[in-house]
Amino acid sequence: MIKKVLLILALPAVFAGTSMAQETVSGLQTNRAITRLDVKKERSNGTKSSTPLELPFFDDFSGQAVFPDSRKWSDSYVFINNTYSDRQITTGVATFDAIDNTGRMYETATWSGFAADTLTSQPINLDYTASDNIMLSFYYQPGGLGDFPEPNDSLALLFFAPEEDKWFSVWKAQASDSAFRQAALPVTDEKFLKNGFRFRFINYASVTGNAADISITGNCDHWNIDYVVLDKNRLESDTVYHDVAFRTGIRSLLKNYEAMPWNQFREIQLQEMGAFIPIQYRNSDVIIRNVTRNFDIFDVERNTTVHSFTAGAANIEPQTDMNYSAGLIYTFNSPATDSAVFRITCTLKTDDFDPKGNDTIVYHQVFKDYFAFDDGTAEMGYGVNGQGSRNAMVAYRFNSFTPDMLRAVMICFNDSYQRSNRRAFDLMVWDDSNGVPGNVIYSREEVMVETGDMINGFYTYTVDGEVPVNGTFYVGWKQRSETFLNAGLDVNTPNMGRQLYWLNGTWQQSQVNGSLMIRPVMGKSNAAAPVPAPGNSNQGGNATEQNRNTGISVYPNPATDFIKVTAENSSAAEPLLITVTDINGKELIRTQNSGEQIDISSLAPGIYFVFNVINGKRSGYGRLIKAR
Repeated sequence: MIKKVLLILALPAVFAGTSMAQETVSGLQTNRAITRLDVKKERSNGTKSSTPLELPFFDDFSGQAVFPDSRKWSDSYVFINNTYSDRQITTGVATFDAIDNTGRMYETATWSGFAADTLTSQPINLDYTASDNIMLSFYYQPGGLGDFPEPNDSLALLFFAPEEDKWFSVWKAQASDSAFRQAALPVTDEKFLKNGFRFRFINYASVTGNAADISITGNCDHWNIDYVVLDKNRLESDTVYHDVAFRTGIRSLLKNYEAMPWNQFREIQLQEMGAFIPIQYRNSDVIIRNVTRNFDIFDVERNTTVHSFTAGAANIEPQTDMNYSAGLIYTFNSPATDSAVFRITCTLKTDDFDPKGNDTIVYHQVFKDYFAFDDGTAEMGYGVNGQGSRNAMVAYRFNSFTPDMLRAVMICFNDSYQRSNRRAFDLMVWDDSNGVPGNVIYSREEVMVETGDMINGFYTYTVDGEVPVNGTFYVGWKQRSETFLNAGLDVNTPNMGRQLYWLNGTWQQSQVNGSLMIRPVMGKSNAAAPVPAPGNSNQGGNATEQNRNTGISVYPNPATDFIKVTAENSSAAEPLLITVTDINGKELIRTQNSGEQIDISSLAPGIYFVFNVINGKRSGYGRLIKAR
């Protein structure tokens, strides 16, 4: 029974442990970004490196996906992401919660409190003296965009004494507010100043909830850590980082949608296309720094740069966050008729002494066959439950800018504690009646909550036949029980005003500020199947896109050491090459495709593109996820 976070919008009374019908938001029971990688690591202290690291030790968790960098950290329990905080120092944070490294709740979770996630450094050569002024500093944040820790929960730091083979607690924090704070700890004790020193963060969590309604159970007690630095010749007042870096990723360049059908965009491209590329970066230095901002838009389907520009150089004051909107004189354009994908890359040109891993961010703008307001990553769960919620309805507003056919609805339902949300519901589609759902234009009764295998657990509910839509329409569900159905809620894309729920005979505006993870799939039934969500390819929330079939298939996917690539519509007489590139287009592997396994063990974990090359020309590609 896990902590629940309730937004009570109806009658707030509680009778005999059963609340009245209400909108409810809860933590997640699983983390799909982890479970999709199918990584089953042992719950242990992890694997130590045989060669101790040398100072300086630095990690701001930028450019990583899902798991910590194994070259710096020996365990893999925390979640590396860019979605559980909006106040981080640089892009990427390490999130501690009550979910283990298989993506599921800890079996040891208790009401009284338990040790949850750990983040343990690799051994470090700390063979120094106290006069060398060794200091460890980091930023930490309770809650963030996740669940705020309870008063008895904490985040702790331990140091390891190699010669004693023993861990010592040296620091602990409890939650007061959701601000990022900096901690700085001198390392002066001789027992720590040894070759083989290690340090470990650990969060202590507790679970609460309503035993009468286990369907609301979910993840709890989040802490975020950013910008970890261990180095010599530092004073307690030396908390300045000579770094200019991106703070957050970038989002959709469309005014309203994260993703939409290509034919729909071309109908309204001038009014839907954003006029700016918004970015956020920070000067953590104590002096004014000069920064050049460069932007590139790459048509993935055509493998060509379609727009590139610089926003010039500008000074940024010390210890300052910069919110900058680069003017964009460009509209997405492609000769493709049914889909398009554009990679947007933003780069900061900074001084040579800056860390460079946090100076580049990437986003993929997806135009396929579905509408999406969400970014593809659920941070919380949403539903209507409680006494009187049987027959409650939830509806999400979309707009078809040209007459089209609705052929399916994708919904991300979260896993629930003991699968308690596996109930039947009615899939619903409505037309518009003065800003609320009107006539039911389609319903499919008694469909089951399913946690699909697609990206982020989207499950596709097909529509019998095709439902014509034009203008405003709504998709959603009608409940058949008072059980919390636990649909994915993306809290990073605030779209308040589009979601409604029906109770006691009236439609009410949702008070939840986020995006319900529900997507209408448009077009004829023989159109291409739904494909991965848009997102920041270098961040954990969107780092596990499934392969889309565009001329080749890659198996297995995700993969760790070897893959097989099958090319469609190619004859044996044609010379066939396979190339693998990173998300920036850099070729990393080139090999003949003889049907045998292709060794990918040299690749770092992340997302790659696999290309089919015939007679020197790329004829198809797919996405590959390299897992640890």
